[in-house]
Amino acid sequence: MKKIHTDDAPAAIGPYSQAIVTGNLVFTSGQIPINPANGCVEAEGIAAQTHQICKNISAVLKASGSCMEKVVKTVCFLADMNDFAAFNAVYEQYFVSKPARSCVAVKALPKNVLAEVEAIAEL
Repeated sequence: MKKIHTDDAPAAIGPYSQAIVTGNLVFTSGQIPINPANGCVEAEGIAAQTHQICKNISAVLKASGSCMEKVVKTVCFLADMNDFAAFNAVYEQYFVSKPARSCVAVKALPKNVLAEVEAIAEL
């Protein structure tokens, strides 16, 4: 297994890696809308937060040798299912290959953000 780290995505805020490569796959940790430049959540609203999340996932995938087009599965967490349509409108701009996906509502997310996304991709 190879641990992935890039300064172009938020640093882990706990005892985990941004991603792990094993075999021909990369497994990203859940990404929230933290600006990697300053470690703060600046984006407001589900659309802006989803854009930042997708940029963070893209950076982690790039550091691992993969890309958004090679994502085969995502797991999405929303703080409010009323944000589902707006989340999807941004999500589909980044995940154009339409990977398999699960999307669930959760009671709360770290830093009280509105969404979190993790991905599995081919190298």
